[in-house]
Amino acid sequence: MMTSHCYSHPLIDHCLSPTVANFPPHFSPECWHLLQGVFRIMLPFLTQMGLEDTTHEYTELTQKLVKGIENLSRLREEDIEIGASPKDVVYQEDKITLYRFKPVVKKPLAVPVLIVYALVNRPFMVDLQENRSLVANLLKLGLDVYLIDWGYPTRADRWLTLDDYINGYIDNCVDFIRETNQLEKVNLLGVCQGGTFSLCYSSLYPEKVKNLIVMVAPVDFNMPNSLLNMRGGCTLGAEALDVDLMVDSLGNIPGDYLNLEFLMLKPRQLGIQKYLDFPEIMDSEDKILNFLRMEKWIFDSPDQAGETYRQFMKDFYQGNKLIKGEVMIGDKQVNLSNLTMPILNLYAEKDHLVPPESSLALQQYVTTKDYTVQSFPVGHIGMYVSGKVQRDLPPTIVDWLKTRM
Repeated sequence: MMTSHCYSHPLIDHCLSPTVANFPPHFSPECWHLLQGVFRIMLPFLTQMGLEDTTHEYTELTQKLVKGIENLSRLREEDIEIGASPKDVVYQEDKITLYRFKPVVKKPLAVPVLIVYALVNRPFMVDLQENRSLVANLLKLGLDVYLIDWGYPTRADRWLTLDDYINGYIDNCVDFIRETNQLEKVNLLGVCQGGTFSLCYSSLYPEKVKNLIVMVAPVDFNMPNSLLNMRGGCTLGAEALDVDLMVDSLGNIPGDYLNLEFLMLKPRQLGIQKYLDFPEIMDSEDKILNFLRMEKWIFDSPDQAGETYRQFMKDFYQGNKLIKGEVMIGDKQVNLSNLTMPILNLYAEKDHLVPPESSLALQQYVTTKDYTVQSFPVGHIGMYVSGKVQRDLPPTIVDWLKTRM
């Protein structure tokens, strides 16, 4: 039986050091944490590979690991920055920032697009890196793109409500774009929860929205076959999740809690397997950078304003009030039948967070005569990072908009 010495290497031995203080000075702490985590997960598997016919696998793996450590040693924090496209801050209010991305064509489309992202995680998944950026591709195709960055809510924001976000921040950003560009209406592109927000906003202010695009947006929340919806209480309500107790006890909902909740929907795949697979890409610096950018986005999880979380979970997940016409945003009632503007509904066929049926339900409740639906054969995250989707999705959006200007 062969021992662990068959694949030992000084760099690998150093990675298994129990203290962070031992990381080499030319490593960033983030890369060193990643390496230690990978090796500690892999070690039980490696030590079981003891038969002589596994010598080749040991040698090949060791070579990849050493090459990977060399690659990681050259990386710096700035190498894994996300949000690659140049942009300017054009409006700020409280914690939120409105960006305008710098156009890359001489004459962009006359009506800008405002991207409304979810409150969960950061909005720069739509601009992850230069060769995998929805924003960059939209800019190349001639769009004028704005994006709301919700920032990081603090204890001072615990009492912010959906009224503040939709009737306040979104409406103020829309008005700024309208006034700046001397337009009556703008185009909205709502992503995930931001798509649900965009539906609410467009219902309340249809006179300000020229075209509405929603991407992987939940509409019908009564999805008993979805783990996320069940966990949120779509069937059992407070018996599944006592939202009042959570908010009353915690104030803001910690981003780490929400992140863990999403990871536990696929615990093996998202918590273990991707790290076991990491050595297979360690000999490629480009693939390492792709991996690290995704990890940085996943674990950059802002807290959620308590009262906003309370209303969203109780009214949408547990009460399914959006399709019933019972959602109140401040003193305004959301009615999806008010959506008479052209609508493009984009969804992911393998989405485990927003089931296709949840997004497709939209058509039953709107009154627009110009409704288009388009699917893509990927999961939720694949809508942002899949090379094939990034080849097909931006032209789908731009071509659809151009025919409605």
